[in-house]
Amino acid sequence: MSQAETDQQQEPHNLEQMLDRFTQAKRVEDSDRVTLGNVLNEVGRRSFAPLLLVAGVITVLPVVGDIPGVPTLMALLVLLVAVQLLFRAHHFWIPKFLLNRSVSKKKLDKAVSWSRRPARFLDKFLKPRLTFLTHGPGVVAVALACIVIALAMPPMEVVPFTANGAGLALTLFALSLMAHDGLLAALAFAVTLATLIFVYQGLF
Repeated sequence: MSQAETDQQQEPHNLEQMLDRFTQAKRVEDSDRVTLGNVLNEVGRRSFAPLLLVAGVITVLPVVGDIPGVPTLMALLVLLVAVQLLFRAHHFWIPKFLLNRSVSKKKLDKAVSWSRRPARFLDKFLKPRLTFLTHGPGVVAVALACIVIALAMPPMEVVPFTANGAGLALTLFALSLMAHDGLLAALAFAVTLATLIFVYQGLF
């Protein structure tokens, strides 16, 4: 079995497994903070969907996603990864300054605990359907939508709740790619459009 296939098997395949990786990343830290680098080490950097899910979950999580500056940092992560995907990268490069960003373990614990039940509920609905939206041109469309979201996220910090909407859209896109669930991708496109409309109305 190749290293890429091994890495893919070890990647999270649903939302609850992603929360488990957050918990694992917290355990390897000696300080009272958890770095993005350690989270990504637990997730892997060879596939677009898990990296996208990290950004989505961090942005949508209560407590963590509402920290000033977090949506913009996650937007940068999404932008970097999505652009590299469009250029067919097989291993995603992420700058060190972004990997070194951290959040307190206490806040992460609180957010993960709160999210367990919704994650378990959402995971029950994941299944392959409308798969044309999660393969080939569908993946390109998702990547382009994520780039649009990333570019719009910095202004979202001044429009209440819109950053969480962006995080929800990113999370849904990531889960749709993981489960080959095109219906979830379609829902994510709708959430993206609604969030962008709210941002526009909030700014103008």
